[in-house]
Amino acid sequence: MWSIDGNGGLHKPLMKVTTGGTTGTTVGIAGYYHVASGLFDTVLAIGWEKNSESDTSAAIITCADAFWERPTFGGAVAGLAAGACGYMHRYGITEKDAALIAVRDRKNALKNPYAHLRKEITVEDVLNSPMLAYPIKLLDICPRTDGACAVVFASESKAEQIVDKPAWIHQVSSRHNYTFFTDVERSGRMPTLYEACMEVYKKAGIEDPLHELDVVEMYTPSSFTGLVWIDALGVCDEGEAVRLVSDGVTEMDGELPIDPSGGVISTNCIGATGLIRVAEAAMQVSGKAGEHQIDGAKLALATGFGGCHWSDVLLLGSSKPN
Repeated sequence: MWSIDGNGGLHKPLMKVTTGGTTGTTVGIAGYYHVASGLFDTVLAIGWEKNSESDTSAAIITCADAFWERPTFGGAVAGLAAGACGYMHRYGITEKDAALIAVRDRKNALKNPYAHLRKEITVEDVLNSPMLAYPIKLLDICPRTDGACAVVFASESKAEQIVDKPAWIHQVSSRHNYTFFTDVERSGRMPTLYEACMEVYKKAGIEDPLHELDVVEMYTPSSFTGLVWIDALGVCDEGEAVRLVSDGVTEMDGELPIDPSGGVISTNCIGATGLIRVAEAAMQVSGKAGEHQIDGAKLALATGFGGCHWSDVLLLGSSKPN
């Protein structure tokens, strides 16, 4: 009801979808299913957040189990820090390794006029920034952003009428597996993201994602998750993400560019963050991403993260799926 004045949806069917951090991708998937089902020809999917008028940490603390979780998982940073510690211990990565993710994404954000934080940083800047919850420092983590995103989903015939080059949804998958923050295994690859990716790849006939995907817009709220979740994309063996990053594979001119928009580390309007990943993937495969366009991008993966390590995945392409 709050959004009607702004979206022009008076007397239109409306569905509200909220799933924590995955809200944006869940909204996108819901929009896709409403069209794919044949129920509607055109659906407007909207995500937004005014973080300047909210307290995200307080909300997360409130939803955490009072006895088992609040003392140690009070807010988003604590859970991400626990996962970072587990991954560092298991695979021997360092704070410097993780800092490469923040440096990459903030550099990419310079080419995105809609990015919140548009200032280049160095590894030293990250390492010397204030500690929030070991090993996560201020420049390792995403901001709290005011922002919004809207994406139009349309049926095949309608899409070709309203735009010259549509972005086609090839596959979607969700894994909202857990109920409590403490249910999650935090020392290896993220199970929900890995399972969702494997389902999407199987249904789309992708056998070698590292070489078949052209770009990934990945929901990376911290630099450490940027390593952990590359493993979960299935583009390398577990623990090998740091090699891909340090070798430049995930840079804009690399074999598999990740977060050319600047990603979540540069912009995080939570209710819209996942939908921005979908919109950015759509712009990439339709050649509309401006200065951060990846040349020849034909297949893009968008991911969403939230709740108790839930994951959503959408695969978009420049051509119609088989």
